Amino acid sequence: MFIKFPLTKPSEIHSHGKTKPRSNEMLKGYVKVNATSKALLLFRDLIRKSTSSIDSFSLLYIINACTRNSSRHEGRQFITLVVKLGYMHIIFIQTSLINYYSAVANLADAHQMFDEMPVRNVVSWTALISAYVHNQKPNSALKLFREMQMKNLDPDQVTLTVALSACADLGALDMGKWIHNFICRNKKMNKDLSLYNSLLNMYTKCGDIETAKKTFDSIKEKDVTTWTSMITGYAIHGQAKEALALFTAMTDSKIHTKIVPNEVTFVGVLMACSHVAMVDEGKRYFNSMIHDYKLKPRFAHFGCMVDLLCRAGCLQDAKDFILKMPMKPNAVLWRTLLGACSNCGDIELAEEARARLIEFEENLAGDDVIMGNIYASRGIWDKKETARNRINERRVPGCSSIEVGSKISEFVAADGDHPFVCKIYEVIESLMGNMSGYVSSFDAYDT
Repeated sequence: MFIKFPLTKPSEIHSHGKTKPRSNEMLKGYVKVNATSKALLLFRDLIRKSTSSIDSFSLLYIINACTRNSSRHEGRQFITLVVKLGYMHIIFIQTSLINYYSAVANLADAHQMFDEMPVRNVVSWTALISAYVHNQKPNSALKLFREMQMKNLDPDQVTLTVALSACADLGALDMGKWIHNFICRNKKMNKDLSLYNSLLNMYTKCGDIETAKKTFDSIKEKDVTTWTSMITGYAIHGQAKEALALFTAMTDSKIHTKIVPNEVTFVGVLMACSHVAMVDEGKRYFNSMIHDYKLKPRFAHFGCMVDLLCRAGCLQDAKDFILKMPMKPNAVLWRTLLGACSNCGDIELAEEARARLIEFEENLAGDDVIMGNIYASRGIWDKKETARNRINERRVPGCSSIEVGSKISEFVAADGDHPFVCKIYEVIESLMGNMSGYVSSFDAYDT
């Protein structure tokens, strides 16, 4: 998620020489329609003529072009030009560079740019929080969000939208509810549909489907994202009938203004069919997506169909479906089939799926766990032992997280780096002692 911010603030915009509005309007137009290559070529032509034709507006537009295109090489060149022309101190340039560093996954420089800013406003804080969310660091994003509040700087609706996205990624329901209450208390805030959609998405991903439904019902003007979030929420929680009924209501022009579903909507619909093994319905929706709505299936849709066939026990059909795909199947699809083979004990199909995964150079320990279990169920102990040896060579400790007082703590097996590790182990030993005593008492009673 990249933050849009105003580019016009005369008190903070400086130029060398005369501004060239025509050139800037052309740059702005190219960036707006995502014609980043044309923007870069035009900017290079301007530089060749004279740097006096470049002002801070020009640099803002070209940084945005590099951000959208994730252009590392060009971005470094233009950052050097920003410093050379003396525009690095302008807050909107700095904020734009935070977004750029986020786009190229350079969080260190993004944070350094933020730290070097003499004045930080809501937009700059939001840009950095968004950078961490965009780069799959939601825990760090929420820490920054709390730090921003400690600075007595009130977040706006864009900041809260980003923070809710972090809550959704972490499953931080308590923090999400706090933000919801903050929104309700703040009467002057501009509460747009994007904010309400983020709330809905947070509740569905954090498992509070009842509050998600109430939030959905409270939104008067819904768009395709609103409907899709609720459909997907129902699907994730195994409420297939509710998900499919909502899809019917969404596309029924007699009930309200007809909303046209998109690719993500059909992921939710197919997911709902998969959870209850509705094979015929799933095939019908898949074909409807292609023929009625002219949408091109993506890997997510093929994955849902393979999962649907596997859950229904149609493993050979799932394999045939994978092989008939218009694009080369990825490792996720073969792994889905491999997992289904463990339930049916189909050794031949499991070994074929495992061989396909090896072709992708995918050697996850979980694959060998599945193969080991299949071999054990058939009494093939030598192959079971081989699979176990491969597991021990590659095993990576899993990570768990817990939310306490709106703060997320992460743990891995045998973790000795946590600041409260001693106290944690004291509590664990105390619990184990109590449990041991309980078991002893139970055994004594039983005898």
